[in-house]
Amino acid sequence: MNGPDPTVQRRIDRILSRVRDPESGLAIADLGLVRRVRVADAHSVIYLDVPFDAHAPGCLTCAGIAMTIIMGIRRDLSAAFEEEFPGYRVEFI
Repeated sequence: MNGPDPTVQRRIDRILSRVRDPESGLAIADLGLVRRVRVADAHSVIYLDVPFDAHAPGCLTCAGIAMTIIMGIRRDLSAAFEEEFPGYRVEFI
């Protein structure tokens, strides 16, 4: 089995380096938030394996703040991938 297409991998890496965590300002790539990216050309879907649940705090107030941050990261990742891969939609798994 072959690895990912190097051109596609560079595009993915560029996106993950460009999108930032709004709280820390660090690149998503540096935080290791995205475990896996799968580009399904046959269905024009990009699957992002991002374990946001693993980062949910127990405090209700903190959880609300965390959810706002998570929603921002999801929005920014979706927008960046959809810009880089026109015609594809993003699904988080």
